[in-house]
Amino acid sequence: MALSFSEKEAIVADVAEIAAGAHSAVAAEYHGLTSEQMTALRAEARKGGVYLRVVKNTLAKRAFEGTDYACMNEALTGPLVLAFSQEDPGSAARVIKAFAKDNDKLVVKALSVGGQLLAAGDLERLASLPTKDQAISMLMSVMQAPITKLARTVNEVPGKLVRTVAAVRDAKQSAA
Repeated sequence: MALSFSEKEAIVADVAEIAAGAHSAVAAEYHGLTSEQMTALRAEARKGGVYLRVVKNTLAKRAFEGTDYACMNEALTGPLVLAFSQEDPGSAARVIKAFAKDNDKLVVKALSVGGQLLAAGDLERLASLPTKDQAISMLMSVMQAPITKLARTVNEVPGKLVRTVAAVRDAKQSAA
């Protein structure tokens, strides 16, 4: 069924809006996947905070104009599903990587983060980026370490004094 011009405009506007607010994008070829597998992929994407959409390549190229993902235009060939990370840069890569592990027909064609086109082999690196909560906890542990060390150092001075006094007491008691 052919799309009308207004439907195409709506798709381009929707994808452009999502792309403008996304942290990263993954384009993967889905040729050979069944509709049940695609439904499972969409369900995993919803759980992971990822916007997933199958769009004609010409419409995707128009939607990417003026966004950070215009660098992906050359890679948009064949039947592709586009995944946009809404929450953190690695969420789309994690969803696609986990799904591709069980379904070898899902093949990553292009990745983009911050206007930079990455090779398909960089999926592992992008998927290993920490989530926002993980990054905050890592930052807090790094910030807390000097304070903890200072507290231990300050606490060691009276502790050493108490041990010295106890050793002198024990020496006097054993001498008497």
